[in-house]
Amino acid sequence: MPYRKTPLVVGEVYHVFNRSVAHQPIFLTNGYYQRAYEVISYYGNLNPPIRFSHFSRLPYSIKNQMLESLNKENKKLVKILAFALMPNHVHFLIKEIEENGITTFMRKFQNSFARYFNTKTERSGSLFQSMFKATRILTEEQLIHTTRYIHLNPLTSYILKNFKQLENYSWTSYPIYIGKSQSNLVDKVVILSLFSSINKFIQFTKDQVDYQRQLDKIKHLIK
Repeated sequence: MPYRKTPLVVGEVYHVFNRSVAHQPIFLTNGYYQRAYEVISYYGNLNPPIRFSHFSRLPYSIKNQMLESLNKENKKLVKILAFALMPNHVHFLIKEIEENGITTFMRKFQNSFARYFNTKTERSGSLFQSMFKATRILTEEQLIHTTRYIHLNPLTSYILKNFKQLENYSWTSYPIYIGKSQSNLVDKVVILSLFSSINKFIQFTKDQVDYQRQLDKIKHLIK
């Protein structure tokens, strides 16, 4: 069994990353992205009553009742600060708030999505690499640069043509941060508290030159 060099400690924030086996595309259409988003949202809760695969087949009214109950309890397994879903990998900025929370969340997300993907594509076997990578965030500066790195992934990978498109790109948390999308999946408070205004946050994200200059702040991401 692989050994994790970086311990995951309650109260600490981590950049969590995993890639598909053989770098194969795993989000083949918007439907796959949507499924992943829903699985992430569901398993971010501390005590979901049933597996997501069963939940997804329930009548709409019952699903809504269960989601309302989970939202009312507001008990989270992890606190997600940012995310990006990419064609063959995923990024999360996550705070560990329950013992083994990140590990449990990633296991449930990866297993659930892998079952869905394998069923849809008539394949079998592992979909994600055996162990996700996790790097502890040590400073506020590292925190905001990592957030920007995650949000800019679709742009710097040429999935999107320009920064304006990022505002409505549903598969990162950036639209949630700037108010273009509403969701209780992401906790924006920690990151936005480090900026004097939302416009400052937007400009910081947009500043490509500064982003390149500050790569040493997030060098663990590009090794």
